[in-house]
Amino acid sequence: HLSLRRQRQMCIRDRADERMTMLVVTHEMGFAREVAHRVIFMDEGRIVEEAPSAEFFRAPQHARSREFLAHML
Repeated sequence: HLSLRRQRQMCIRDRADERMTMLVVTHEMGFAREVAHRVIFMDEGRIVEEAPSAEFFRAPQHARSREFLAHML
């Protein structure tokens, strides 16, 4: 049986494949890298960085973004 987390990820991925617009809040950066077109990174309730997904994961501009990704990926 698939875990609930995996089922949710599959559902979101299916919707993304259908080009459905979604707002997804997650700490699962590997999953976000796979499905997101754009990333808005927040820290303490404030937007720290906003960028296309590929750009954000390749070269985050803000120190807090880099620190978070270093721990999560």
